[in-house]
Amino acid sequence: MVTRDPLVDSYGRVHRDLRISVTDRCSLRCTYCMPEDGVPWLPRATMLTTEEVVRIADVAVSMGIEEVRLTGGEPLLRRDLVDVVAGITALEGPAGSPEVSMTTNAIGLAKNAAALHEAGMTRVNVSLDTLRRDVFISLAKRDRLADTLAGVHAAAEAGMVPVKINTVLMRGVNDAPEDVVALLTFALEHGYELRFIEQMPLDAQHGWDRTQMITGEEILGMLRTGYDLAAQPDEARGSAPAELFDVRPLGVGPDAGSPPLGTVGAIASVTMPFCGSCDRVRLTADGMIRNCLFATGETDLRTPMREGASDDELADLLRASIGAKLPGHGINQPDFLQPPRPMSAIGG
Repeated sequence: MVTRDPLVDSYGRVHRDLRISVTDRCSLRCTYCMPEDGVPWLPRATMLTTEEVVRIADVAVSMGIEEVRLTGGEPLLRRDLVDVVAGITALEGPAGSPEVSMTTNAIGLAKNAAALHEAGMTRVNVSLDTLRRDVFISLAKRDRLADTLAGVHAAAEAGMVPVKINTVLMRGVNDAPEDVVALLTFALEHGYELRFIEQMPLDAQHGWDRTQMITGEEILGMLRTGYDLAAQPDEARGSAPAELFDVRPLGVGPDAGSPPLGTVGAIASVTMPFCGSCDRVRLTADGMIRNCLFATGETDLRTPMREGASDDELADLLRASIGAKLPGHGINQPDFLQPPRPMSAIGG
């Protein structure tokens, strides 16, 4: 096992979370991510191989990375995904083997959940924006709600718990309060953890409009039409992006002495940024390191690696990228520029 100095930026943030996009392709066309006809895919020759993904992960783990999240696009479209998971979970760093999880739309997960869990994947975050089939089709441009739900349940049955559900609300599309409450009821009944995420300026169309974004406060207001919510202490959050709330039936507050039904989270990346505690670094499917989801620049690891760079040289490139990380994403600044890559090409 090789141990290297940890990834610390100039603001003292220690990076322990690596997001790896394993593909930019997706089986859905969610309007907040890409247009209905899709976007040009990355050339296959530029995509990292299994061995290259695992090698970069190994370097990162030697620098203190403790969690690796596989993202896309849709990671389940990568045929060697089980091999990628097995390769990463076999790594060893200062904190032991990394925890491996995945963000997915869960289409196809029903067939692969058991194999992925056996390879070492511990849990999944599933993107699910509605329980209504007509709204799902309107948002995702595909009739695949049943497949997504089957994948959610299969992940839980395989032991990848807690299953987390990520929901983005779009004004006038899936923001009916009764439907928002129904999502929370669904999650509570099945033991899933629901997280609502403010829509971010990462769509391929560059059509994001702050005035149309549904804020975290608005989301909480909708949820409170069906449940009582009580904020958990800030220290329970740590570096996690979600502000968590205990959920109880209406009229049953925390002083009643009854345990909560579960939790719900709000990730208010735009209105309440949490950049000061960010511990994430991202690797794109074509081998670029991004020190922020909204970074306008990247550090190329693929080219040096293919030209014979050593692991120490890759570590230096990774460290330099983190060293140049800005204090925040700057969405609320007048000079903010949306990154050229859409979310599907960056990875969540």
